[in-house]
Amino acid sequence: MKKIAVIGGGASGLVAAIAAARSNPKVQITIYEQKDSVGKKILATGNGRCNLTNKDMKSSYYRSENIPFVEEVLEQFGYEDTIRFFSSLGLMVKERGNYVYPHSDQASTVLELLKLELHRLGIKILTGVQVTDITPISSGFMIKLNTGKQKADAVILACGGKASSKLGSDGSGYTLAKGLGHTMVPVVPALVQLKVRKNPFAKAAGVRTDASVTAICDGKAIASDRGELQLTAYGISGIPVFQISRYVAKALYLKQNAKVKIDFLPEMSENEFLSFLLERKEGREQMTCADYLLGIFHQKLIPRFLEQARIRMHTLVQESSETQFKSLVQAIKQNVVLIDTTNGFDNAQVCAGGISTIELSARTMESRYIKGLYLTGELLDADGICGGYNLQWAWATGYLAGKAAADTQ
Repeated sequence: MKKIAVIGGGASGLVAAIAAARSNPKVQITIYEQKDSVGKKILATGNGRCNLTNKDMKSSYYRSENIPFVEEVLEQFGYEDTIRFFSSLGLMVKERGNYVYPHSDQASTVLELLKLELHRLGIKILTGVQVTDITPISSGFMIKLNTGKQKADAVILACGGKASSKLGSDGSGYTLAKGLGHTMVPVVPALVQLKVRKNPFAKAAGVRTDASVTAICDGKAIASDRGELQLTAYGISGIPVFQISRYVAKALYLKQNAKVKIDFLPEMSENEFLSFLLERKEGREQMTCADYLLGIFHQKLIPRFLEQARIRMHTLVQESSETQFKSLVQAIKQNVVLIDTTNGFDNAQVCAGGISTIELSARTMESRYIKGLYLTGELLDADGICGGYNLQWAWATGYLAGKAAADTQ
C-alpha cells in the first residue's frame, strides 16, 4: 500500500490529505503536526470567522516572482472549486461583498468539518511530532522524527512559513525544503503592522480613520491602498497598511529607504481642500485653529496636524495666513512617515517570499528535482492581499498536491 506523509497539519496539509484519500482510497496517509492539534492557524483567520475565499479571484491579487505559476494553480482550483470542496464537507457559506465566510461565522466550524472528514477517510494524525530531516531513498523517503523514523512513498511538505509561529509556522519547512535541494526567495513578514521612526502620531494612538496610504521605497511610490488606518503608539496598522506592508518589508530587507505617505482626506484633492478651508473661514475668524478643524478630524489628530504645519493651537483663524493653510493641507494630504521596521513574523498574517515556484510543477505541486516530493501553501513564494486570498492559495495547492500524490504510481 502506498504511504503518503503530509508534513504539517495546517490549511493546505489537511486539504492535501483529504484530496489524496478521496482520489485513491487505497493509499495510507499520515499527517505529522508538531503542535498539540491540527489547524490552529485556521481558527485565527478572518478574526475567528475564517474568510475562506473571495469571489473576485485573480492572480493580480497575489505577489510572487513567478506569477504565471499562480495563474496556473488558480485556473485548476479556483473560487468555485473551493466552494464545491467545502460544500462536500457540509459547510454552508455566506458572502459579504466578495468575501466568503462560513454561514456560522465561526472558523471552528471549518476546522471541525475538515477533521470529521479526515476521520471518515481513516487518515492518521500524529501531533506533537517534529520532522527533523527528510532523506530520499531508493523507494521513497526516510523521515526522521523526534520520536524515531518513518518511511513514506511520497511526501507533501505543508509546513507553512514563519508567520505566527505560536500557531505552528516556525520556518522549519524552509529548512526541510532547502535540505532537499530547493532554493528560497528571501522571506519577510507580510500583512503586518509598520513601526514608524520618531512616530509623530504616538499621542494619537488608538485613532481609526479613513485614509489612503502609499509605500515609497527607494524614492519610488510602488503600492497604495485605502481604508481604515489605525494609529498606534509604535506606528501604523489596519488593512490598507497590511496591503502595502510586504513592499515595505522587502525594501527594508534590501536596506532601502522606506516611507509611507498618508492622505488623511483622500476624498478631496489638495486644491479642493485648500479652497474648502479658506471658504470655511467666513464667520469663524475668532475661532482658534484647533476648534476650526473640529467636525472634520478626530480630536487627537488636530494637534498633530497643527504641530506639523507649525501653527499654534490657540492661533486665531483670522491671524492665519494662506501660506500656513497650505502647510496644513500638506500635513493632512501628504504626511510622510519614515518606516523603521515592520512588526515581526509573530505578528504577520503571512510571509512574502519562500521556496521558488520555478522549481515546481504548477499542475501537481511536485518538485522538479525529486519525484514524489510536493510543496504547498505558505511555504511557497506566493502571498495574497487581505480578503481570503491566502487561504484560497492553501486550499488550491493542497488539493492539487494531494490528488497528484495519490494518483501517481
